[in-house]
Amino acid sequence: MSVVTPETTDQPAQHGATAHSDGGWDAPEGGFVPVQTRSDRFKSNHPGEHPDVSGREAEWKLTPVDLLRPLIDGEIDGSPYAFLATDTDGADAEWIDRTDARIGSVGQAEEKASANAWNAFEKALAITITDEAPSEITITRSMLGTAARGAHTVITATANSRGRVILQNTGSAQITENVEIVVEDGAHLTVVSVQEWADDAIHLATHFATVGRDATFRHIVVSLGGKVVRVNPSVALSGEGADGELYGLYFADAGQHLEQRVYMHHEGANTRGRVNYKGALQGVGAHTVWIGDVLIGPKAAGTDSYEQNRNLVLSEGTRADSVPNLEIETGDILGAGHASATGRFDDEQLFYLQARGISEQEARRLVVLGFLTEIIQKIGKPELEQRLQASIDDELNRSSGGAI
Repeated sequence: MSVVTPETTDQPAQHGATAHSDGGWDAPEGGFVPVQTRSDRFKSNHPGEHPDVSGREAEWKLTPVDLLRPLIDGEIDGSPYAFLATDTDGADAEWIDRTDARIGSVGQAEEKASANAWNAFEKALAITITDEAPSEITITRSMLGTAARGAHTVITATANSRGRVILQNTGSAQITENVEIVVEDGAHLTVVSVQEWADDAIHLATHFATVGRDATFRHIVVSLGGKVVRVNPSVALSGEGADGELYGLYFADAGQHLEQRVYMHHEGANTRGRVNYKGALQGVGAHTVWIGDVLIGPKAAGTDSYEQNRNLVLSEGTRADSVPNLEIETGDILGAGHASATGRFDDEQLFYLQARGISEQEARRLVVLGFLTEIIQKIGKPELEQRLQASIDDELNRSSGGAI
């Protein structure tokens, strides 16, 4: 495929080869070639090196940018914050300096809000899993306040360790943050990020993860509260035989914006990836965004990958954007696919339940809970699973006034 640039203006013009709305082809400083693959996006941890955000960019055009200005390009507080840690043997948390070698070992910011957080934080919260026997730690943040804040977290599962990290978010907040996750060879790690923010909270987060040889990583995002919540997981299956499972659950009420942009990069051979996000929307102005990118690299022979997104619309006036993307750079794979669907209740399911004496309201409630519970059950912690199921039940009752 030939690319038309200003350097080729002495050649006959190709029909249709003119400046496009994304700009650049007619730039005086030289030719512009759009990013050809997901891994080629510009990266920098310095916010000044990122262009100004207008809201028309591909990564921002579905996001209410005006509400996020203080986090994208404003001055933010990067000081350590109060948190509650509940842990078992083999798991601990501590503050570390910016100079610690663990910081910056996984990823770089691809957007200005992420770079702003990277530039601002004073100390990073380091969470470490070390034991081969299963261990667990829960970090609860509930007193962040309403001032614009930046934060950084580093999670490390050492070689052959097994553990679960739960990041629990409640209360008011206005925060942009980066979370780096290292799953070393042979380790098995689950990271659960739960957003049960207050109604006024704004939360932008980028999770970078790298998964080593024969390691297993399970990442689960649950977003129920907050005015604007945008959590973007980026996972590299780097080691041979690495396994990654990315799950997400979200329930958007009237006026809520819940967004997730997922990126899974198969780098090593014989890697396996699964992405499954499910959401429900109810109320005027409820908006969800799911962008799923899977890249199978040239060295990722034997890859087995699949991603999907499902959205259940419960009322008029909602909007669900869902875009799955798949790139394959090698022909030697076991399989790869993607799927997306957005729809209303299945009338046959409702009829089946009502035919067995269940009221329509209760039947609708059961369908929604059954649709979303599949993701909750991936957490593997019964008390948290039960609490989240109860939270979804409350969401249904509150949003519908008791009648779904």
